[in-house]
Amino acid sequence: MKLVKNSPSMISKPMWLSLIASAVWLSACTPAPETTTNIADPEAATGRNVNEVAYAHNFMVSAANPYATEAGLEILRQGGTAIDAAVAVQAMLTLVEPQSSGIGGGAFMLYWDNSSQQLYSLDARETAPMAATADLFLDDQGRPPSYLEALVGGRSVGTPGVMRGLEAAHQRWGTQQWGDLFTSTIERAEEGFIVTPRLAQLVEMELNPGLTQLGAARDYFWPNGQPLQANSRKQNPELAETLRAIAEQGADALHQGPIAEAIVAAVQNSEVQPGLLTLDDLASYQPVWREPVCGSYRVFEICSMGPPSSGGITMLQIMALLEPFDLHTLEVNGEEALHFFTQASRLAFADRNRYIADADFMEVPISALLNRDYLDSRVAYIGGTDMGHALPGSLEDLLRADDQSPEFPNTSHFSIVDQYGNAVSVTTTIEFGFGSGVMTNGFLLNNQLTDFSWVPEVDGEPVANRVEPGKRPRSSMAPAIVFDEAGQVLHVVGSPGGPRIINYVTQTMIALLDWNLDMQAAIDLPKITNLNGATALERGTNLERLLPLFEARGHDVEVRDLNSGLHGISIRDGRLEGGADPRREGTAKGDSDE
Repeated sequence: MKLVKNSPSMISKPMWLSLIASAVWLSACTPAPETTTNIADPEAATGRNVNEVAYAHNFMVSAANPYATEAGLEILRQGGTAIDAAVAVQAMLTLVEPQSSGIGGGAFMLYWDNSSQQLYSLDARETAPMAATADLFLDDQGRPPSYLEALVGGRSVGTPGVMRGLEAAHQRWGTQQWGDLFTSTIERAEEGFIVTPRLAQLVEMELNPGLTQLGAARDYFWPNGQPLQANSRKQNPELAETLRAIAEQGADALHQGPIAEAIVAAVQNSEVQPGLLTLDDLASYQPVWREPVCGSYRVFEICSMGPPSSGGITMLQIMALLEPFDLHTLEVNGEEALHFFTQASRLAFADRNRYIADADFMEVPISALLNRDYLDSRVAYIGGTDMGHALPGSLEDLLRADDQSPEFPNTSHFSIVDQYGNAVSVTTTIEFGFGSGVMTNGFLLNNQLTDFSWVPEVDGEPVANRVEPGKRPRSSMAPAIVFDEAGQVLHVVGSPGGPRIINYVTQTMIALLDWNLDMQAAIDLPKITNLNGATALERGTNLERLLPLFEARGHDVEVRDLNSGLHGISIRDGRLEGGADPRREGTAKGDSDE
C-alpha cells in the first residue's frame, strides 16, 4: 500500500426502483412503538431491523437507504467507478434521507485507487464564513445560548462543501458522464419517493424545532399543518431542478449564480438568527486533499481522516492503547474486553478534546499523539477498575484549553467497492438532525458551525477548535479503510453518531480484526461507549446484564439507545461481504447477492 501526501493543487482537475419493492421493504421496517430521545442524540431511536450479511463477487454498495443503495448499484452496473457511484448515492440521500446529509452539507472521503495502489483522503468539510468571529455564539455578556437556540436558523450555517468535493474526486477517477449520475434522483424527486417510517417519526416528534419555525422547511415537512406520513409518496420538484442545474453546470451551479443567491438569501434573511454566509464564501470554497492518518494494529493497517476530523487519530489511539491486551484472546463483547475499551477511549478522548482542530489554523501534534512511546506511557493508566475522568497528556509544550463544543452532529455513511478493486468510504453530514432547518431550492442547509467551541478561550488559554474565519470545525467523522498484511483492502467502514462515531467504528474494528466476525455480525454487536464520562450500554441488548459488573469496577453506567449507522464492506477470499446497521434503514447489496 502506498500513501500519498495530497496537494491542494490536485483539485483542478435508466434506474427506476419499483414501488412494489419499496413497499415490501417498508413493511419490514417497522418503527418501535415508542420513541425516546435525548439532546445528546443526533437522531432518536426509531426501531431495529434484522439484516443478513450480503455477498457479491464484483461490486457492492452499503448505504443508509435502499433508494441510495440502488442508485449507486445502477451506476456500477453501467461500468462506473466507486466515485461515480458515490455521486449518485449522495444525490439520492439528499432526497430520501434529508435529516442526515445532503448537498447543503459536507463530507470526508477516503479513496483507494487500485490501479496505482494509492490511498487518498479528501476534506469537503464546511467552512466558517469569512465574517465569522470567535464570539459568534456568545451574547452581549459573553454567555453561550442553549444548543437548540444556536442550531436553528442562518447563524449556524457553514459554507457547504460536499458537491465541490465529489466533483474534485470525479474529475480524477470518474468514468461516467457527470450529468448521468443525477438522473435517478431527478426522476425520483419528480415522481416521488416513499417516506420511510424513520423519517416520518423524526419529523413528527419535532426533533429539530426549525422544521416548524422556518417557513420553507415547514411547508415541505409539515404540508397542510400535518407531518409527513410514513409510506406516503413525497415529491420534491425544487430539488429536481437544483440537481438538473448541477448535472449540467457542475458544482458551480451551487456555488455561484441563482442557486447560490438563494442560499445566501435564505441564510441572511432567516426568520430565526440570520447568518453571515455570503456569495464570496460560496464562490471561494475549495475542498482540500489531505494526508490520511494510518496506524498499525497487529498485522493490519488502519487508515482514516486526519484533522479537522478527530475521528481517525482518536480511533488509532484507542486501537494502539488496546493492542497490549490481546483482545483476540478475550470473550467477544465480554466484560473484560469492553472494560479495557472504555479506559482506552477515556484516554484518547482526553487528548482529542485538548489538541485536535483544523490543522490549517492550529498545530495538531499528530505524530506525538500516535507515537508508540507516548501511547505506552498512557497504557499504564489502564487497570482493572475505572480510572475516572482522564486528563490529556502533555505534548510539545502546547498550552491549550479543552474544547467547549456541544457536539450533537448527525451524519450518514456509505461504503462502495467497484469491479475494478477501487474502494470509497464516505461520511457525510448536515450536522444535527435536519441541520439548521433553513431550506432552499429543495434541500436543507447545515448547522455545522455549532461544531466549533462556543468559548474561544479558558483561563487565558486558547481553545484549538474556536471559531475563526474560513476555518473548518472539528469533526468526529471516521471513514476508515483497513489493509491486510499484503497491503490490500480488507474492510471499508464508517458510521454516523456524533462523537460516539469514534467508539462505534472502533468497536467494529475490534470485532472484525480481533474476533474475526463477518461485517454484518460486527455491525450488529451491542454497542458500548465512553467519551471520558459515563459508560453507556445499549438499551435492549444483552449488554444490560453487564451493568452491575461495570459498576463493581467503578464505572458510572447509563443504559440508553445507541444509534449507530454503520455501513461496511469486507473483501475476503475474493468475495465481497457487506453489512448495514439494523438500527437504521440501510441496505448492503452487490452484483450477485447470494
